[in-house]
Amino acid sequence: MLDGPLLARWLAAAFALTLLLAALRPSAAYFGLTGSEPLTILPLTLEPEAAAQAHYKACDRLKLERKQRRMCRRDPGVAETLVEAVSMSALECQYQFRFERWNCTLEGRYRASLLKRGFKETAFLYAISSAGLTHALAKACSAGRMERCTCDEAPDLENREAWQWGGCGDNLKYSSKFVKEFLGRRSSKDLRARVDFHNNLVGVKVIKAGVETTCKCHGVSGSCTVRTCWRQLAPFHEVGKRLKHKYETALKVGSTTNEATGEAGAISPPRGRAAGTGGSDLLPRTPELVHLDDSPSFCLASRFSPGTAGRRCHREKNCESICCGRGHNTQSRVVTRPCQCQVRWCCYVECRQCTQREEVYTCKG
Repeated sequence: MLDGPLLARWLAAAFALTLLLAALRPSAAYFGLTGSEPLTILPLTLEPEAAAQAHYKACDRLKLERKQRRMCRRDPGVAETLVEAVSMSALECQYQFRFERWNCTLEGRYRASLLKRGFKETAFLYAISSAGLTHALAKACSAGRMERCTCDEAPDLENREAWQWGGCGDNLKYSSKFVKEFLGRRSSKDLRARVDFHNNLVGVKVIKAGVETTCKCHGVSGSCTVRTCWRQLAPFHEVGKRLKHKYETALKVGSTTNEATGEAGAISPPRGRAAGTGGSDLLPRTPELVHLDDSPSFCLASRFSPGTAGRRCHREKNCESICCGRGHNTQSRVVTRPCQCQVRWCCYVECRQCTQREEVYTCKG
């Protein structure tokens, strides 16, 4: 679980959603947490409007790149799904890094600085963003919130029967195709763009790898005379966990740089890998996150993070690591909580109030 104050800050701000537009070139736009420009806060449920094309306004408020805005306008359900995906991705990022020095701080200036560099953290943001959009779209299709897609389009599943029995598969085929087109791909000569696109695809592939087949039996007295099966995505927490593991094992790739112009050339292979015949061969063929730059320590305040001074830590778990050797302060406080709760006939729970002393640990500055 997220720490109480941290969770409250995010929810109270309606999750200062950040969408789309890349930091590097005006003509490019990226989805979700990889946007460099903070946008207007949007509610997770868009307000209904009388106009038949109200979703056009919702897409315009997201300030998408032209192609993305056109794709958004095709289906009234896309704008709301984009917002949902950003919220889900950011909360999962915070959850996965809650015990780390970098705790997925996404305030505008920190995020924008991170996106200008090719850190492991940047790679994770691209992957979790594309994974979040893929997951949210597939679920929106199966929930009937989209006009251009429905249940899983696998040839062996009948959508009508699936709806009848509640076995509507998550439409991964549609969502992965939409995400790849929505995110687009910039010139293969652009080193950073190739790395970012690779990490985007890692997010999509992790979603695909987590698909499971669920079946339901139908028949007299529960017999399995007829069986309906459908494909279902893994919970997004599982996706976040797998991407966090890939972050921890991310591969660093290098580049040849023209000293006169400062322009990057071909990617050199990851450590321990042989060079291929072409530039694209030098990126791993397996779904591994890759990065270009070594990450900062995130110990002190910088343009990449607010540092760890004042961060709450867990003495036995991560104080030594998070506080970067500076030590931690210990504050003792008395708290009162419900305890020894019992269910009373018929319809209420009775609890005692227990007072206890607890210690709170925070990093020294």
